[in-house]
Amino acid sequence: MKRIDFYVQHLVRHNAEAIVLTSGQPVLFRLPTGERSSSTPIDHTQVTQLVQESAPPNALDELRRSGRSSFDHESTSGVKVRVDVRTIAAREWEVAIAALTSAPVRPAAVGVLAESPVQASPPRRPTIAAVAGEPAINRMLRLMVELDASDLHLSTGVVPMVRLHGEMQPLEERGPLEEEELAPLLFEITPPRNKREFDEASDTDFAHTIPECARFRANLFRDRKGIGGVFRQIPFEILSPEQLGIPAQVLELCYLTKGLVLVTGPTGSGKSTTLATLIDFVNQKRADHIITIEDPIEFVHKNKRCLVNQREVGTHTHSFKAALRAALREDPDIVLVGEMRDLETIAIAIETAETGHLVFGTLHTTTAPSTVDRIIDQFPADRQEQIRTMLSESLRGVISQVLCKRKGGGRVAAYEVLVANSAVANLIREGKTYQLVSTMQTGKNQGMQTMNEHLFHHVKSDLVTPEEAYMKASDKTGFREMLKRANIPLNLE
Repeated sequence: MKRIDFYVQHLVRHNAEAIVLTSGQPVLFRLPTGERSSSTPIDHTQVTQLVQESAPPNALDELRRSGRSSFDHESTSGVKVRVDVRTIAAREWEVAIAALTSAPVRPAAVGVLAESPVQASPPRRPTIAAVAGEPAINRMLRLMVELDASDLHLSTGVVPMVRLHGEMQPLEERGPLEEEELAPLLFEITPPRNKREFDEASDTDFAHTIPECARFRANLFRDRKGIGGVFRQIPFEILSPEQLGIPAQVLELCYLTKGLVLVTGPTGSGKSTTLATLIDFVNQKRADHIITIEDPIEFVHKNKRCLVNQREVGTHTHSFKAALRAALREDPDIVLVGEMRDLETIAIAIETAETGHLVFGTLHTTTAPSTVDRIIDQFPADRQEQIRTMLSESLRGVISQVLCKRKGGGRVAAYEVLVANSAVANLIREGKTYQLVSTMQTGKNQGMQTMNEHLFHHVKSDLVTPEEAYMKASDKTGFREMLKRANIPLNLE
């Protein structure tokens, strides 16, 4: 039974004209004799799940575009209802469910909560005033930070959207942004070099800072509707390993003097945050020279015990590979490569790790075995045997991660950890990467763990739902079996 059908049953049982569900508010029953509220509020996650599993795709698309949508629904008991959904704020929706009759439905039955003469409490509508002398877009960015959203999305013909705890939500109640308004908003903060790059290539990356607020990684692009921009929030404060839940064995990798350590995961999985925390940990525990190569610079590292030089591709160097080559002549102890994009960058990173430096890098892979395969597959067939040998000797660890929606709001990271011992080195050298999963399963005493094991731990700890963990698992068949053995139900309907 769908969640909405539970409320349809109550609608019929109480002979109500409508039921109104508002994020964070008690459920409101509109009865012929007046209005009555439930004793406990309904949270936004429950409202979201109700809408997503009952609304047709066109209604969801309309809700994302305009902040309002309506659709008809027939419950399992055959009762037909009209559902009106509207956005109040970034994490607040309102859903009105009313029974359909042969006669036109009275406005009172489907009206929105804001028009009701009785209201439990006014919905929270966070507002941020523009600061005189600042770029106009800063108001939206400040509001995004206030909401603790990770990303701000601005697209032509769409209302401003944010990613809040992994979900896309409208930033505020307003109309869609048209290109005549959006282009000046974005270009006001775009550096001249990036404006030229955008004119030539139709996309560009740069960093934007609001003092005493946050830094933002910006990407401008064009799509079929026009110009767009995405802003990723980068807090000034770097989180501690304890706050991120980074396994202890991963921190041990920070004490190495040479080798290659990779942090991998899909876009938006928190790789940059994890790397920043690891570099900050090194900065506090060691007295070395750190060079970071980024595009653009995200987290800013102050000199603590280490000397830190941060270089930005396009501003301080032409490319990752050029900066990596130069780094070998700059007396580094630790080198951070923001992204290992191409064959040459990967080759120089491995060479740097082999010549007595500790190299941290990132790849967009989802598991430790696929990370090893991706590196080797970048090279021509006649060089792959040599690279297997080099990688088996230089690789020290792979941390693959995903972000899961936490019960009650927020997100929590799940980690897969591969520590390169002699068994791992032999498997890489012999091209038997498919056996790395078994090695991780039997290497728990060395701090290794598979993604499925950590996701299952989060489920047992009641941090995430089985359904959310299943969606993030790369080996879904294996994860389903783990749940089955533990008698944990998995509801995918």
